[in-house]
Amino acid sequence: MIGRRAIRSVLVVLLVAVVVLGGMPGLAAAETRSGGSVVVGENEVVNDDLQVFAGSVVIRGTINGDVEGAAGTVRIEGTVNGDVNVGAGTVELAEGAVVDGSLNAGAGDVVIAGTVRGDANVGGDTVRLLDTAVVGGDLSYDGELVRADGAVVAGTVTATDGGVGPVDFGPLAPVFAFYGLLASLLLGAVLLLVFPRTADRVSATALAEPFRSGGTGLLTLVGIPLVLVLFAVTIIGIPITIVGALLFAVVAWVATVYGRLALGNWLLGFADVRNRWAGLLVGFLVVFAVGYVPVLGGVVDFLVLLLGLGALALVVYRAYRGRSDERASEPPVVDDDTGRPTV
Repeated sequence: MIGRRAIRSVLVVLLVAVVVLGGMPGLAAAETRSGGSVVVGENEVVNDDLQVFAGSVVIRGTINGDVEGAAGTVRIEGTVNGDVNVGAGTVELAEGAVVDGSLNAGAGDVVIAGTVRGDANVGGDTVRLLDTAVVGGDLSYDGELVRADGAVVAGTVTATDGGVGPVDFGPLAPVFAFYGLLASLLLGAVLLLVFPRTADRVSATALAEPFRSGGTGLLTLVGIPLVLVLFAVTIIGIPITIVGALLFAVVAWVATVYGRLALGNWLLGFADVRNRWAGLLVGFLVVFAVGYVPVLGGVVDFLVLLLGLGALALVVYRAYRGRSDERASEPPVVDDDTGRPTV
């Protein structure tokens, strides 16, 4: 359950990142509001896209455009003549509220009591459709669906595992999977060639302290995205959030490689084999093979990510702390003539 919540927290942040990145070309034209609380009054009309970053967002008026952003809570009581793309702790479409386009939301809880004329793609611990709910298109959901008898969904209802709708590559799925494997193996080869000592330290840390590494990885996986969302609350912080999200995605990719390396080294240890290249290959092949086992594949992949991310974070932290301690222990340089420390 903890892993599922962690995954969903990251999905919410990724949804927000996609929303912000997708809106960058029109960022100057769109209206942006941020702060502790953002309220669009009952008689207020916004004739543009609205981007919101706040603790709470309440829309009682009319938005003639899309609504995008992140908040602790998002409640829509009015009309949005466009799409709604939000990430929040709670998302609520009140009775009588109308979304003329699609609703794309990632949250802890999603409540729909109003009308969505397009598709609804939602992910949450709980997704509630009340008696007055109307979805004119398809409903894709991740989480527990609680649907009242009076709720209407004109299209299909699909349970997904991704939080924002299924992704199906059809017959090309094995090709994409194999391409991803090769790309990650190439990254692993680069890391071993350029930073061999770092790779050894991360792998050794993961194997010597698996629980601490996994716990640190979980905290990092949840904590950094939350910090990025806090930065996004301010307009100045939006560029920092975008750059930070991209950098964190790269770090997470590197962490998955280190996690597989640690797994491979651990397995080879039973055969008394000590070879980082063999460990990298074995780790990748094992995770790749287990990935085709329902449920187990996702669990193993997630645990390997936590292991690699946590071990990498511990190695970086300890290296930084070691340098700080070393600088603090260095004696001041004394001038031979005056006996005073020199800078």
